[in-house]
Amino acid sequence: MSALTVTCVTKSYGSTPVLTGVDLRVPEGGLTALLGPSGCGKTTLLRLIAGFDDPDTGTIELDGRLVAGPDRSVAAHRRHIGFVPQEGGLFPHLSVAGNVAFGLPRRQRRDGGRVGELLGLVGLDPALAQRSPHQLSGGQQQRVALARALAPEPSLVLLDEPFSSLDASLREETRQAVVEALSASGATAVLVTHDQAEALSMADEVAVLRAGRLVQLADPRTLYRSPRDLDVATFVGESVVLDADVRDGLAYSALGVLPLDRDCRDGLARVLLRPEQLRLGAPGAGGPTARVRGVDFFGHDARVRLQLPSGPTFSARSEGRDLPSAGDDVSVTVVGAALPFPVTGAVPIPDGVR
Repeated sequence: MSALTVTCVTKSYGSTPVLTGVDLRVPEGGLTALLGPSGCGKTTLLRLIAGFDDPDTGTIELDGRLVAGPDRSVAAHRRHIGFVPQEGGLFPHLSVAGNVAFGLPRRQRRDGGRVGELLGLVGLDPALAQRSPHQLSGGQQQRVALARALAPEPSLVLLDEPFSSLDASLREETRQAVVEALSASGATAVLVTHDQAEALSMADEVAVLRAGRLVQLADPRTLYRSPRDLDVATFVGESVVLDADVRDGLAYSALGVLPLDRDCRDGLARVLLRPEQLRLGAPGAGGPTARVRGVDFFGHDARVRLQLPSGPTFSARSEGRDLPSAGDDVSVTVVGAALPFPVTGAVPIPDGVR
């Protein structure tokens, strides 16, 4: 059963189209991320689902109930949707308990036990109930906002880039707490984000939007390993794109002859590799030689920026130990298969990596 069904939804502001025929189905109890660059329409879609605005055409259903469509628009407060904005949106004059209880039906607002239960659900100590929002960290505020959204047991929870203002370590901790709370509550959720790592690590399904269209909906592994096109591929993760000549199921490229992980007709193509597929060794150890132009060290691993003698540059991901230095020459070999994308009507391009 789909908790949310969006069908052929369009939306324009003036003469500017923002959404053009979006279809989306979110399974009950699942978390779907709307992923895309700024201006792709993901926040507009969230607003339409929430009831803050109406689509120009198309329909929106919640649990089989039509809430938006021709001559039909159910008010936002009647859609039974929980909403978590970017900054939490807590009421500064209310305590934590007051904020959480605000989301409860009036008859339950004095039920301290329910407030404590909700705080525990989002991983917060119930002892924080009497604190003011300004006495909490950013991550704690976002968890309180989620508790408030979950309080009335909504059919759908919408999260609008809720972690964008948090620092890296707090963001990761808060993400995990939110995922666990949503799972424990059985809530269906839609997350808007432009952060690829966030979408891939949190969501059951990821919907990629581009220029107002939904271009791919898939689970995170499928999206990363089998992107629909090169634009999706380069958006959802770091990538190495090689110009290649495909013959008899092999791609002849600047990094050697590569096997392909799906069929592709012979001719010009671009093939996709992920940086973690590249292995670096001593010059002459196999594969072409590249020069190290720089190393970005992250602790657990590093990005090694490389340049081939012919000029093109690309990056490899390596473990955070025994790393080369800028100016070193290294051999580059490829592990696994490349994903091909045929080039139609193209003028031959010199071999290289983008």
